[in-house]
Amino acid sequence: MAFPVSYILLQSEYMKRLWAPWRTKFVETKISGCVFCDVQKDDDGPANLIIFRGKDCFAILNRYPYTTGHLMIVANAHLNSFEDLDLKTRAEMMEMSTHAVVVIRRVYHPDGFNVGANIGAAAGAGITGHVHIHVVPRWTGDSNFMLTLAETRVMPEALEATYARLRAAWEER
Repeated sequence: MAFPVSYILLQSEYMKRLWAPWRTKFVETKISGCVFCDVQKDDDGPANLIIFRGKDCFAILNRYPYTTGHLMIVANAHLNSFEDLDLKTRAEMMEMSTHAVVVIRRVYHPDGFNVGANIGAAAGAGITGHVHIHVVPRWTGDSNFMLTLAETRVMPEALEATYARLRAAWEER
């Protein structure tokens, strides 16, 4: 059944809304404590999205990705900045970030990458107390009209499928 655009997209003078009621479970979920500390306690799999665990850090898919394949390298220790980590943890995070680029390149063939960290709320960190590095694959033209006009990202693949593809490729080494 097709709906007229007016049913899907409500327009006002200041904002357009794209209704996605199935996302309510994410908005209503209240997280107490640190999501990165909590997720380390769970078994790895599609539920917690941890792709790989190293000695001092782990790779995890971003639950709210900018693009398909967007993952993060997270220190095991609950510290808020790189200078608080020991040298071996920082080194492992960089090596794991590099390996993430290799894996994502092999699986998705992006045109480029954004790799970096947002440290502190003023820098845009969504989780301020636990340092992590974002590895975001990018494609020429991946900022399409949906982002520009509707402030909405279109994800062509479910997180569970991305998890399965990247986890299998990560372990191929």
